[in-house]
Amino acid sequence: MTIRAHFTRRRFMAYGAAAAALPLLPSGRAFAAPETGKPLYGISTFGDLKYGPDFTHFDYASPDAPQGGTFNFSVPNWFFNQSPLSFNTLNTWVPRGDAPPRVELTHDTLMTGSLDEPDSLYGLLAETITISGDRNSFTFRIRPEARFHDGTPVTAEDATFTFNTLKEKGHPQLQLPLAEMVEAVADGQDFRVTFSGKQSSTTVFTVAGYPVLSKAWFEANPFDGSQLNAPLGNGAYKVGRYSAGNYVEYEKVTDYWGKDLAVNRGLNHFQIIRVEFYRERQAGFEAFKKGDILFRQEFTARVWATEYDFPALRENKVVKREFPGELRPSMQAWAVNQRRERFRDPRVREAINLCFDFQWSNRNLFYDAYERAESCFEKSEFKAEGMPSPEELALLEPLRADIPAEAFGEAVKMPVSDGSGRDRTLFRRARELFGELGWKPDGGLLKNDKGETFKLELLAQDEVFVRVYSPFVENMKAVGIDASIRVVDPAQYQARQVDFDYDMVGMAQSFTGTPTRSQLNNSFGSDAADVGSSRNYPGTKSTAVDELIEIAGKAETRAELVTAIRALDRVLRARRDWIPNWFAATHKAAYWDMFGFREPKPDYGFPVESLWWRDEEKAKAIGKA
Repeated sequence: MTIRAHFTRRRFMAYGAAAAALPLLPSGRAFAAPETGKPLYGISTFGDLKYGPDFTHFDYASPDAPQGGTFNFSVPNWFFNQSPLSFNTLNTWVPRGDAPPRVELTHDTLMTGSLDEPDSLYGLLAETITISGDRNSFTFRIRPEARFHDGTPVTAEDATFTFNTLKEKGHPQLQLPLAEMVEAVADGQDFRVTFSGKQSSTTVFTVAGYPVLSKAWFEANPFDGSQLNAPLGNGAYKVGRYSAGNYVEYEKVTDYWGKDLAVNRGLNHFQIIRVEFYRERQAGFEAFKKGDILFRQEFTARVWATEYDFPALRENKVVKREFPGELRPSMQAWAVNQRRERFRDPRVREAINLCFDFQWSNRNLFYDAYERAESCFEKSEFKAEGMPSPEELALLEPLRADIPAEAFGEAVKMPVSDGSGRDRTLFRRARELFGELGWKPDGGLLKNDKGETFKLELLAQDEVFVRVYSPFVENMKAVGIDASIRVVDPAQYQARQVDFDYDMVGMAQSFTGTPTRSQLNNSFGSDAADVGSSRNYPGTKSTAVDELIEIAGKAETRAELVTAIRALDRVLRARRDWIPNWFAATHKAAYWDMFGFREPKPDYGFPVESLWWRDEEKAKAIGKA
């Protein structure tokens, strides 16, 4: 039941901070920042680009693969917060509304990252980027051949309109990085965006990954999520048939302007990408077993362990296997809402954490499929381990008055239970923490001096979570918390999440290989705490956290970035802003054996619909011709 950011509702954030470099050199070895004052075909945060100016395609691409066919998959409907069970808009850039997965395929971005480098960008809509000497202005030369799907050119005026509109009306994940933008202007083929000087040094990598929208189309249509009307796109696919609540199809654009660019060659082989929606998990699984769905990632450990035994799999028509996970920092955790007064003391959040028995859950619910998450940057070099290094201490010491003392010791680890499911030692410590805050047992419930009980409602959007959450909730009740689970429909879940209307909610996300200031700020920064639709679900407001985010954003070498984020990780874990739960190191996937693909998969992404292709001989062999 782990979460994969590959299925995020708004994958434009993966574009917005994607980046690249050669394989990392030993820690401390500095790389040069992108040059200024000259047109660049690509940029990398700390290193040389893997691909030269004359590269023909990415190494993981397959230029000779056959074209055509349909790739059909369903949306996992038990994610914490990643995928809608339906959609009510086709505009994915607005704060409100649920857009369907993969709608980002309909729009190209100024630049795009490769999947085998952690922090690079290469020109897509923009053939070059020129960075000013003070690094406050970025000029993109729009390709003259770039076209929208109606044949009209993509212009610098369109880019200017896009940036001004997103700053004013866009989704917070797009709006926040533009806070310090002071100007967006067009000059012939050139689009220049200028910042105040207060922006992060990595801001260029965020804005270079933004889409370019049609000014003419949005002058005739509202920029909001009120319509099921696909905005005019310029990407490799366009919206085809769809039925809200049932499916959406993306059709390959036959005269796509960018099909021969090096960044696109050997990708996007399917003629149609179809995404289907099922309200019930079992209905989606049954559709896969029958062959109505062709590819499925499994996120429920019980199902992976016990239910993949059906005729098509036994007849070798379906392949069940695991693929390596990405080399990107990720987090899967619960957020306890500090906007509500009773949750503001970190001792409360520590006590709640003590009630989750991962050891029991992993054995009895997850078939030992997962590992306990400890960090906000799991599976990466950014995860803090052991005692702080001298370099980390140099960042933490000036902030000592504003951060918990635990941040200066061993990196905070999650409690380890005796595996019984009701570890009395952990329960006792949880009650002690509540007692320190004036919550005393009274008739089996914790009450304060006003006679109020300590209530906690755990919000969920699918019944499958009840099975996982129930033991956790029962343990909270054993401690004296008036705990409960509230399952709501997807629309209500989305609305409450956007408005931060919950006591406790689960989430998951994956950062890019080189996290940017805007990504960190969106999840942990004070600026995002009261911005609806941000990922700062706990409502973290900390001057120390903000300062560490700023330091990370100004890092000039990868070693400096690693040090800053490790220090940030220590502080977040000591504050108990998040309660990490579990993670899996691999993608658990099953598919009908009718596809071809290159191995190994790239290290920084797993967009199956872009990398794989239909193998007609295999399809015939299993009766899927």
